[in-house]
Amino acid sequence: MTDYPKCPQCLGENTYFDGTTYVCPDCAHEFMPQTEATEQEVDDVAKDCNGAPLADGDAVTVIKDLKVKGSSMVIKQGTKVKSIRLTDNPEEVDCKIDGSGIVLKTCFLRKG
Repeated sequence: MTDYPKCPQCLGENTYFDGTTYVCPDCAHEFMPQTEATEQEVDDVAKDCNGAPLADGDAVTVIKDLKVKGSSMVIKQGTKVKSIRLTDNPEEVDCKIDGSGIVLKTCFLRKG
């Protein structure tokens, strides 16, 4: 019996090869093992709303008014945030605004 790779999306073991790609019947995800790993490595880079890569220590600007959960604080559009820190999640950055440590989603930030 042929040993096919697990589905990268649902980790299902019922994958099969249809001639060009591997298919997971559980979640209907189609993938190729070589390109799937390459795409995931590229996606692991934190990017701002325009697709510019972010790094530790970058300065960013908030592009939309954001309400802070569990607080009455609102981060206004145009607020400049200095010295961001990347997290394990490429969609989030850690920063300080008005002395409070806050995690912001990168889709609401613009580099510069």
